[in-house]
Amino acid sequence: MDLENFRLESRSNYTANKKVKERLRKVKSKTLDAQFEALHEETFAELDCLTCANCCKTTSPIFIRTDIDRLAKVFRMKSSEFIDTYLHQDEEGDFVLNSAPCPFLNKDNTCLVYEDRPKACREYPHTNRKNMHGILNLTLQNTLVCPAVFKIFQQIGADYRK
Repeated sequence: MDLENFRLESRSNYTANKKVKERLRKVKSKTLDAQFEALHEETFAELDCLTCANCCKTTSPIFIRTDIDRLAKVFRMKSSEFIDTYLHQDEEGDFVLNSAPCPFLNKDNTCLVYEDRPKACREYPHTNRKNMHGILNLTLQNTLVCPAVFKIFQQIGADYRK
């Protein structure tokens, strides 16, 4: 799916996906986690994130203190200098990138700091973790960012749409 079609389709399905999210809240936690895990594995066996990188192009991860310190070391900067150069605090007090796309995204969609990338990047898109109930709102939001999450959500939601 090309990104423009993905954007249109994900937006047009958002209201229906919100209803699915509410239905998913009623699914047993272990069952929901297992369903997401299986679809995550299946989807990422077929999908190469390097063909998309929409997450890196449009959104910022949250940088925790250990991410900041690690990346500052990579760039031979003080942590305060790294913050001043690349980050700001959002309305919730989290450190996020000053701009999109990510300044560490290479033209070929690879990551300049891949081995040292923030924890949020390492764990994205969060569709293979435990306690999916706790992040259903985030997962719904990620259907607008990540084609893989959109696909997983559509597949899992097919059983719960009415």
